[in-house]
Amino acid sequence: MDLLHRADRLRADRTPFVLATVVRAERPTSAKTGDRALVLPDGTMEGFVGGTCAESTVRLQGLRLLETGESTLLRITPSGDDDEREGLLTISNPCLSGGTLEIFLETMIPAPLVYVHGEAPVARAMVDVAQAVGWAGVRGPASALPLDASAVVVASHGRDEVEVLTAAVRADVPYIALVASRKRAAAVLDELPLTAQEKARIHAPAGLDIGARTAPEIALSILAEVISRRPRQTAPPPGRLDLPLLQPQVRPVSQVAVAKDVVCAMDVAISPDALQYEHEGTMYYFCGSGCRRAFIDDPARYL
Repeated sequence: MDLLHRADRLRADRTPFVLATVVRAERPTSAKTGDRALVLPDGTMEGFVGGTCAESTVRLQGLRLLETGESTLLRITPSGDDDEREGLLTISNPCLSGGTLEIFLETMIPAPLVYVHGEAPVARAMVDVAQAVGWAGVRGPASALPLDASAVVVASHGRDEVEVLTAAVRADVPYIALVASRKRAAAVLDELPLTAQEKARIHAPAGLDIGARTAPEIALSILAEVISRRPRQTAPPPGRLDLPLLQPQVRPVSQVAVAKDVVCAMDVAISPDALQYEHEGTMYYFCGSGCRRAFIDDPARYL
């Protein structure tokens, strides 16, 4: 339960992670069905899903899933069989004690965040509409702009507009919008201490032209424009090729750095928790304590 509470805190902090759950354990293994662990973006792990060899594999595959946002069933076996069923990833780990583990790796990526500044009805409706489609909608002050916002919408009718818009542009937020009439929007843009190219990134007035009148309709038109900027599986319609695409924003997950265990040739994620040993100025990484011990005893054998 402590681990699940920790997962809840990570969700609240909008930190991506992978929840690893043992769903099948074939003896001999140290892990049991129901054991769990969390894989964090820096490669650290909390919880237990097996010994160091299994943990190393879970860490590496968990970090790779954080890059793609996908989930999978991981099968770790010493037998070397190649099971290619859809949705199943089989990894042969010769260092295991003899048993086989099947672990579900569930990737938890925060929902895209729409940050709204203002107290106007449109601002309040913006939060409701975002949440209705599964996004995170938050209203806040000019001083609390989140680093991982996918969109910033200013609907404050003159309060701190310049400060928020400037901060959003300089933070490289993918979508930035100002709720205002065309005349007032032009006046606000003239005040911004930004280049013409930077000002061009701000949607003012905000939203697609769908004939919106009420606050919820205007909020819907804005979110529709936000969604229209996301990457697509197919090419956008003619005339839209020049539009910058909205990239999904979550707390950055660095590309996994991988080292080869010189003893067993397994791939190992380079992270603070990885087993390692420095020899003659070079750091070596290992999938388990057995490989590390073998290397320390006779480095020349493996170099």
